[in-house]
Amino acid sequence: MKKTDLGIGLYLLSAIVFLIIPMPSFLLDIMLAFNIAISLTILFNSLFSKEVLNMSSFPTILLFTTIFRISLNVSSTKLILQTGEPGNVVKTFGEFVGGGDLIIGSVVFVILIIVQFVVINKGSERVSEVTARFTLDAMPGKQMAIDADLNTGAINDKQAIERREKIQQEATFFGSMDGATKYVKGDATAGLIITAVNIVGGLSMGVLRQSLSFSEAIEKYTILTIGDGLVSQIPSLMISLATGILVTKASKEADFGDVLVKQLFSIPKVLYMVGAALIFLGVVTPLNVIIFATLGLIFIIVGIVMAKSIAIDEIEEEVDTSESSADEIRRPENVTSLLHVDPIELEFGYGIIPLADVNQGGDLLDRVVMIRRQIALELGTVVPIIRLRDNIQLNPNQYIIKIKGVKVSEGEILFDHYMAMNPGYVEEEITGIPTFEPSFHLPAIWITESQRERAESMGYTVVDPPSIIATHLTEIIRNHIDELLTRQDVSNLVNNIKESNSTLIDELIPKQLGIGEVQKVLQNLLKEGISIRDLLTICETLADYASTTRDPDILTEYARQSLKRAISAKYFEQGEATHVITLDPKVEQDIMGAVKQTEQGAFLTLEPDKTKNIISSVEEEVNKLQNLGKSAIIITSPIVRMYFKKLTQDYFKDLVVVSYNEIETNIELQSVGMVTL
Repeated sequence: MKKTDLGIGLYLLSAIVFLIIPMPSFLLDIMLAFNIAISLTILFNSLFSKEVLNMSSFPTILLFTTIFRISLNVSSTKLILQTGEPGNVVKTFGEFVGGGDLIIGSVVFVILIIVQFVVINKGSERVSEVTARFTLDAMPGKQMAIDADLNTGAINDKQAIERREKIQQEATFFGSMDGATKYVKGDATAGLIITAVNIVGGLSMGVLRQSLSFSEAIEKYTILTIGDGLVSQIPSLMISLATGILVTKASKEADFGDVLVKQLFSIPKVLYMVGAALIFLGVVTPLNVIIFATLGLIFIIVGIVMAKSIAIDEIEEEVDTSESSADEIRRPENVTSLLHVDPIELEFGYGIIPLADVNQGGDLLDRVVMIRRQIALELGTVVPIIRLRDNIQLNPNQYIIKIKGVKVSEGEILFDHYMAMNPGYVEEEITGIPTFEPSFHLPAIWITESQRERAESMGYTVVDPPSIIATHLTEIIRNHIDELLTRQDVSNLVNNIKESNSTLIDELIPKQLGIGEVQKVLQNLLKEGISIRDLLTICETLADYASTTRDPDILTEYARQSLKRAISAKYFEQGEATHVITLDPKVEQDIMGAVKQTEQGAFLTLEPDKTKNIISSVEEEVNKLQNLGKSAIIITSPIVRMYFKKLTQDYFKDLVVVSYNEIETNIELQSVGMVTL
C-alpha cells in the first residue's frame, strides 16, 4: 500500500474513531491545530493555483475535511460536558479570540456564522451552479472548436485528445462543485446547532451535576462552547473562502496575486485620482487629515512609479521585438521543417476566407469534419487531416486542392452567388453567369440570392458556395483515397480489430503477409471504390489464400469475391434487372493469352491493334448505356476481371468492372451489348 493511500485512510478512519471513542484533551489540541493547518493549506493552494483543474479533487477534499471537523466538534463537546476541560486550544479561542467575555464571544461567533452563511456560502453556491450550467452548455462549441483547430493544423491529434479530456474534466469538476458547496453550508449549519446544544447541555451539567449557580454555569460553559464554536468555524470559514476563490478564479496564465496587483494598480491615472480624492477628503472634511493626506500621497507616488515602469516596459518590449526580428533574419533557415508534405490541402484566395472563418459565420471547417466522417462510413478508412490555408497568390475567389503537395484540381466560386444546375427537366431557363460545376464539370450558372427561390421552383438544383467546395473536395478524396492510405493507417485499422480478433491477426500478420502487402490489397479495393469497412472479412479471406499466393492483385480478387454482398448492393438493384455489358469469350481468351507473369507481378502484352479495337468496342457499348441514362457496368469471368480493368482504367475513369463471382445469385442481369474484336 502506498504511503499516501495509508495517510488518507488513517485521516478518514480517525474521523470515524473520534465520533465513537472519547479523546484526551492533549490529543484534541493536536488534532485542532492539525485541522487549522489543513484549512490554511487548502486556502493558499486555492489562491495560488493557476487554474481550477490543479485542484480537481477539491470536492472530495471538502467532504473529507467536513467530516473530520465535525468529528472534532463532537469530541470537544464530550470533553466540555464530561470534564469541563476541553484543552488549551478551545480555552484560548474562548478567552482570547472571544475576548474572555460571554457577550463579545457570542457576537464574534454570530458574525462569523452570518459572514459564512450570507456572504461566502451563498455566493459560492450560486457561482458554482451557474458555472456548472454554462460549462455543460459550452461543451459542444468547445468540441467543434477543437475539431476546427485539428483540421486547420493548428494542433495535432495528441493535443486534440488532451483538450477534449480537459473539457471533460472541467465539466466533471464544476458539476461536482455545484453539489460540494452544500457540504460547506451544511457544516456551518451543523456548527451552529452543536453550539446551541453545547450551551444547553453545559448549563444542565453545571447546575444539576456540579451544583454551580446559573450565572457560574453560564460563565464557564458558554465561554468554552463559544471557544469550541470559534475553533471549528474559523477553519470552516477558510474552507468556504477557498471554495469561493476556486469557483471564481479566472486567470490561467499567472498566480492570482500577480493578476490582482496588475489589474488593480497598473493604470497610473486611476491611482492619481484615488490619491487626490483621499487628500481632498482629509482637507475638506473633519476626517483625520494626517492619515488621509499621507495615504493619498502614497497612492500618487505609486502612480508615478507605475507610469515610469510602464514606459520602461514598453521600450524594452520594442527593443526585444526588434532584436527578435533581427535574429530571425540572421538565423539559418530550418530546412527540415520545409520537407513536410501534407496529405491533403485546400488553399483558397482571400475572398473565400469568410467561408472558413467561424467568427464571420463560415461553416467550411464543420463541413470538412463531416467529409472525414462521411468517407469513414462510406469507405471504411480514416481520411488524413485536411489542411485549410489562405493563399494571397490565388485569385480572390479561387481555390485549389492538393494531394501530397501537388495540385490535382481547382475551382472558382462567387462568394455572394449560388450555383444553379439544370437536371434536364426545368420548366423555364433563367439568366445567370455561365460556368461549370467543378466536381463533375457539368454546365451551370451563377445566380443571385433574389433568383434562388425562382430557380428552385423551376426545377434547378441550387447549391451554395461552401457546398460546392465540400462536394468537390469529397470527390477528389474519393478518387485519391488509395494513395492516402499509408502503412501506418493500415496498422491502426488492423489493431482496431485485433482487440476482438487477436487469433486472426496473429495468424495473418506477419506470419503470412506483411503490413505492406495488406496495404496493397486495401489500396486496390479503395481504388475501385470498394469499402474496406468490413476489414474482418477481408483479413479472413487473406488468411485463407495467403498460403497459396502472395500476389496482391490475386488476393484482391479473392477479397472482392468475399465482399460480393457489398458489391452487389453498391452496383445492382434488387427486384429489377440491371443493364450490363458482357465480354466476348474470344476477347477474354486473347486477354488471358497476353498475360505475362514476373516476379514483380503480372502485366498485359496485348498487341496495339487488338487493344485499340477492344477500347473502341467498349466505348461504343458504354455510350449505348449512357444514352439510356444507365451506369456503365461490364461483367467478366473472374480470372479476366483484374486484367480487363487495368486495360480500360486509363480510358474510362468511371467504368465498373465486376466478375460473375462478385454478384449475388438473386441479382437479375440484362445484357444490352457485348465487347468484341
